[in-house]
Amino acid sequence: MGDEKSRLTNKHYCPRCEREIDAQTKAEHDDWHFAKDLDEQDNNAVVSQSQSVAPPSYQSPTDSKSLVQSDMKQDPSFTHAQAMHQRSGGKQVTGNNATTSRRHVNAVEEAATLRAKDEQMMQNALQNLQLRYRIYNSEIEPEHETENPCSCPIHQYQRMKRSRRNVLEQWSAAVMYPGEKVYNDFIPRTPLFSNNPYLLRITSPYGFGGTSWSRSHPQPSYHVKFIHQTIQLNNSLNHEAQRKVDALEPSNSIWEDRVPELEVSQLSLASEKHKLHNGNDDIKGCPPEKGKLPPTSRNNDLPESTKVSRFSAFRKAVGIKSSEERAVAKTEKDYNKGLEIRNNILQEEAARWPDHDTRQIVAAYQNKVGMETKIAHLRACQPLQYLHLLRAGYFEPIPVAWADQPSNILTFSIEAAGGWRGITPSWRGYEDTAEERLYWVLNHREGPAGVRMKPDFISEMNMARDRMAKAVEPPPDYYSANDTCHLQHTSKGYSKQVMPPPFRSSDRPEVPTDDTMILLDVSGSMDFDPLRPNYDQYLITGYSHSTQPKNKDVAKAVIRRFIDAMANHDHEFRGYDLVTFSSHAKFASTVNHTNLDATWDKVKIGGGTRVMTGWQRVKQRHFEKHSESATYHPVYGWQAGPETPMLRLLLLLDGEATDMDEFELELLGI
Repeated sequence: MGDEKSRLTNKHYCPRCEREIDAQTKAEHDDWHFAKDLDEQDNNAVVSQSQSVAPPSYQSPTDSKSLVQSDMKQDPSFTHAQAMHQRSGGKQVTGNNATTSRRHVNAVEEAATLRAKDEQMMQNALQNLQLRYRIYNSEIEPEHETENPCSCPIHQYQRMKRSRRNVLEQWSAAVMYPGEKVYNDFIPRTPLFSNNPYLLRITSPYGFGGTSWSRSHPQPSYHVKFIHQTIQLNNSLNHEAQRKVDALEPSNSIWEDRVPELEVSQLSLASEKHKLHNGNDDIKGCPPEKGKLPPTSRNNDLPESTKVSRFSAFRKAVGIKSSEERAVAKTEKDYNKGLEIRNNILQEEAARWPDHDTRQIVAAYQNKVGMETKIAHLRACQPLQYLHLLRAGYFEPIPVAWADQPSNILTFSIEAAGGWRGITPSWRGYEDTAEERLYWVLNHREGPAGVRMKPDFISEMNMARDRMAKAVEPPPDYYSANDTCHLQHTSKGYSKQVMPPPFRSSDRPEVPTDDTMILLDVSGSMDFDPLRPNYDQYLITGYSHSTQPKNKDVAKAVIRRFIDAMANHDHEFRGYDLVTFSSHAKFASTVNHTNLDATWDKVKIGGGTRVMTGWQRVKQRHFEKHSESATYHPVYGWQAGPETPMLRLLLLLDGEATDMDEFELELLGI
């Protein structure tokens, strides 16, 4: 009687199976029913959808683009700028839109605002320090005069750098990818406990063994080693960083909800079936359907199956997961991570492009730049990188307000050895964030050009020397008795010139309605006596006077020849609008062959070389004259309409402007 009571106590009756099972396996048996129910629900969902759920695999760029556009139609909150762009012939009034006039701010832009407060000051401080110690290579910082802290200019600059630790950390946190670490070069003499990969792998351009009580000078031989090692390490770290970021991308499409759910349920079902297969006799005999009882046997290996069941319970008690459970947990974790990325993307797109007018401008920009396919592919297949670039404004025009700001997110220096990062995974080796974005666009836009790798310092120098080796004497018809270069040249004859390739126009023929303007650089260097650098290998050791005339005189001669030549070409010649720029820009006058000298006498030379300020002033002048066919956006500025006349521009620069990369980015979107 006691044995029978004990047997009944250890048994549990399942109403769904209509049979008794071991009480120790009740929890596993209930889980089996739960997994079975999930499987039936998912199978019914798949059948009802007629196999409409796509497999968890990436699409081709073309298919990704269609996937993005179809997702836009299904999700009303989706604001991606790749919607079908239809140019509007009417005038769009967006200036009074309250949501558009208020600029969206995210973590990247908050860090950029903080960094911009003293970024220009730090760049100026470094340039002044380099000039003071006669260091002419921008990649070299002056070394300490003594190892002990003192009040010398070098230590003062080092203290300024250390005071920006919080700026560096906030900027790094905003632009870093998962798994990356913050580092700096604030204490370069203690590299053992630093995350900085450059401290122990790069030779100092100053060499070794110098005294700490005298002024150090860069050595040409060590500078060559410094350049080579930096280039190699940059390439290695870029390749490794890109590989790691690619591996972090979600394995399944974040825009399809059903696929991960099916995988989780299938893995859960497989796990339960595995348990049932290796459990005791009662578990092994669970029927697939209610009411169908298989024959039972009491003569099977009950002790062995009981041990398996007890071991499974023990593993659950101590938190040890089976391989199937780990696979389920990993799938759920990946799905939740992808869901978080998707929500962040949708929120960022909705905040950046809140209305139809803004989305239309962004779509037109992506179309003109040739980035539609790449951006659609990123969003569908590489959403982690898409989100990072989206937050940095890579997919939209440059805001007009940035042109007059001393510093913004496109003017930040990239210093790999100092920990000042860029935006993309392969940011090392670029001078600033504008150059990084420019090459990213050039390398990913549609067209036959292919990948355009940024030439490193040594490649640039070698290309320049090869180019100068091709210089020849100008042809006889180049000579002019009143040529400024001929009159003010301090040596006999002309210098050798690298002959340009034949000019091939890619624009449509000029029509009378075209608007032609002149944009002139009037920065301080336009009035400098021309100098040329002296090199010892790749190290600039000083400068020598050149025999060329001043750049302002050359610019005036070019403008005069241009006006005289075009006066006979234009039908109604009244002159050309002249806009000057340095640190700021202004409209000078409408110049022609009669008032050029008087206008030139009023031009003031001085300031920096910010071509974007002049470009925005030129656009403002142009669109004010043709406002009836154009629209104005409070963030992106003037937008040309189908009937807006073409703007033709003669640009005269003294070398390369500090924001030349931003200007090239702007031209790509025209």
